[in-house]
Amino acid sequence: MIFIRNFNLLVSTSRYNENHARSELWFSLLICGDKYPIITNLEYSGLISGLTILEPKDVIQKLRKNLDRDPSFFQYILKIIPIDFICEVNMKIIIAFIKEYHQKFIQPEDSFKIKLIRRKSDLIEREDFIKKIAHVIDNKVNLDNPDITIRFEILGNICGISFLKSQDVLKVKNPFNQR
Repeated sequence: MIFIRNFNLLVSTSRYNENHARSELWFSLLICGDKYPIITNLEYSGLISGLTILEPKDVIQKLRKNLDRDPSFFQYILKIIPIDFICEVNMKIIIAFIKEYHQKFIQPEDSFKIKLIRRKSDLIEREDFIKKIAHVIDNKVNLDNPDITIRFEILGNICGISFLKSQDVLKVKNPFNQR
């Protein structure tokens, strides 16, 4: 199984539908204007990754418009999360990314929360990780309705970091993929 270490879209699908979801994502990125998207299976059931030359959050908005016109546009993709940065799972490196880039995404008046999703990784301890990251940012924490969610997707020894507004994650609801 291939595991790409460079991606800017993380896509979930139902288990065993990864190949169908790959086709949907590839076709969708072509529609959005990327002539050569790279779509790859991950070693995790129900997850694939995409690498596009387009701005991932703009892709989400274009795909959302397609879904508004045709709610059954996706039959296999359940969720698409844009990824801003990829690094190894190393606290010093992750903190350096947050220190350097958080002000690009979080304005002084914005509230934030931290979301950590770990898959096959015990390289970090949840509470310690969240405390160390939160300590770097001076903004107000809001766990219920934050302006920005800093999402960490830990995939083994790879960490995807995203600074997300609520509209930046695409969650698909249609009759084909409801359980």
